[in-house]
Amino acid sequence: MSQTGQGQVADAVTGNWVDRLAPAATRPYLRLSRADRPIGTWLLLLPCWWGLLLAISATGRAPTLYDAWIFIGCGIGAFLMRGAGCTWNDITDRDFDGSVARTASRPIPSGQVSAKQALAWAVVQSLVAFCILLTFNWAAIVLGIISLLPVAIYPFAKRFTWWPQVFLGLAFNWGALLAWTAHTGSLSLAPVLLYLGGIAWTLFYDTIYAHQDREDDELIGIKSTARLFGENTKAWLRGFLAATVALIGAAILVALVPGGNFLALIVALAGAWAMGWHLSWQLVRLNIDYADLCLRLFRSNRDAGLILVLFFAVALFV
Repeated sequence: MSQTGQGQVADAVTGNWVDRLAPAATRPYLRLSRADRPIGTWLLLLPCWWGLLLAISATGRAPTLYDAWIFIGCGIGAFLMRGAGCTWNDITDRDFDGSVARTASRPIPSGQVSAKQALAWAVVQSLVAFCILLTFNWAAIVLGIISLLPVAIYPFAKRFTWWPQVFLGLAFNWGALLAWTAHTGSLSLAPVLLYLGGIAWTLFYDTIYAHQDREDDELIGIKSTARLFGENTKAWLRGFLAATVALIGAAILVALVPGGNFLALIVALAGAWAMGWHLSWQLVRLNIDYADLCLRLFRSNRDAGLILVLFFAVALFV
């Protein structure tokens, strides 16, 4: 159990709604879903909104009610699939989490739920998310089903590669492809570039996140880019920052140049530039030896991603 003796997870947001308001019987399951730590839902959702908004700008048509549903459906789906993915992650990591200070208070290692109960909860969340996916077009449905592959693989990646953050990026940014396809009916180069830019962004923020557990991970043999880069982390993060901005910028150019709306193009590119400045701000502040700072900077990536959403939304109406 946690220090409070009430099951709260060590890295949960202080005063979160799960610990304050949720019925006691539901709290372990909501904690499995990370409902008390919403940043992961944001990081899964934001690439969806990028893909949708850029697709609307690229087609040059006004947003429709169906687009509004894609926007809302992605939000609900991100919450559910992030919850299902995190529950699956906790099931696969149950033998490791008890040895890491930050994760020992999670529901399975702390005895709040069993692995079988957690698996049933993962299935329930996935099925509800699948029902939402069925409201999209067939191409998006196929992409949604394929996305289960990187989700299933990610928890095992840190056991066989120093680059598990790549697998996280493959899973967390899939929404850029899916939402674009939900609007347009097909994939093209622009969403692929946007997807790759999101993966570079994930490498940036999740390397920062992984520095919280660097010492514990070394003791139990868990691999990560944080351990791989060590004192050279900032140099690698600069590269990921540049790749993020360059790839998202390339996606914007490919998507919007053919339409000839150069004001929309400038606004969207300004969004990529502004997001890059937020990542630069994080890099200046980063000290990999302070776990609390790493967590705060990691969480600030919600704002970094929302910057791009804001600029893409403005680009729709110029």
